[in-house]
Amino acid sequence: MSFAFVFPGQGSQAVGMLDAWGDHPVVAETLKEASDALGEDVAKLIHEGPKEALALTTNTQPVMLVAGVAAWRVWRAAGGALPAAVAGHSLGEYSALVASGVLTLAQAAPLVRFRAQAMQDAVPVGTGAMAAILGMAADKVREGCAEAQATFPAGSGEVVEAVNFNDPAQTVIAGSKAAVEKACEVLKANGAKRALPLPVSAPFHSSLMKPAAERLKEKLAATVLAAPQIPVFNNIDVAVETDPDRIRDALYRQAFGPVRWVESVQALKARGIATVVECGPGKVLAGMVKRIDADLASAALYDPATLAEVQALLA
Repeated sequence: MSFAFVFPGQGSQAVGMLDAWGDHPVVAETLKEASDALGEDVAKLIHEGPKEALALTTNTQPVMLVAGVAAWRVWRAAGGALPAAVAGHSLGEYSALVASGVLTLAQAAPLVRFRAQAMQDAVPVGTGAMAAILGMAADKVREGCAEAQATFPAGSGEVVEAVNFNDPAQTVIAGSKAAVEKACEVLKANGAKRALPLPVSAPFHSSLMKPAAERLKEKLAATVLAAPQIPVFNNIDVAVETDPDRIRDALYRQAFGPVRWVESVQALKARGIATVVECGPGKVLAGMVKRIDADLASAALYDPATLAEVQALLA
């Protein structure tokens, strides 16, 4: 059976999210590797939190990377086969690149922390915002964002854009706080079922992240990338790249460009993939996969019980 592994991004973190693995040696080794690379005790941060500490972007990005890579390594250590392709949602693309062998975990952990800090620095806390728009087609969300932005004078600096295309009825918007609030009003008036403000500290994947992306670009230029051992579908182009410079460029543009998740899942199916396994904490992506295409089988792998389920599903 042809299957793909996908890796979650920010939002799926939880205190104790690796506790179910117990003292699994592969998980322990993964935590040690990340701790050494970051110069801090990542295991303690994940196990004890507090929740507020895990929610800080500079912590969320490294811990989600580590949790996804840990589950991946457990799968492989248990004799799990290589998937036909991998992908990751936003930050999860870095986990996918580690799984594919493009980056080592020791490279990726400091890189995603740098990315997180650059994103946080790009827009002062409280001046940016994101919201999930539910029950409205993506093209209508785009139109509503343009309508909202047009209510502000040119040159005002107010920006709102559709940035995460998560499933056919869920699109996330991001930008400056006033513009996002205005867009929520417009979109609800235009028929969206709900417009939910998201508890995030920056307007990720919007054009306001361009300064962060420029800093990330320099960091990526100094990072040695290996050839992928598994095809990785990137977020920004929904494309599989093998050239290191093109992989770097896609990661650079991903920081201030949209996450095209609906198209990514459709691309996996077009490649002949029948089952998509979410690798890492939670079941957010597994749920999105079913809403994008009910014909695809989906599962989540995040503890010993779900490992057994995925092994049985793919046997």
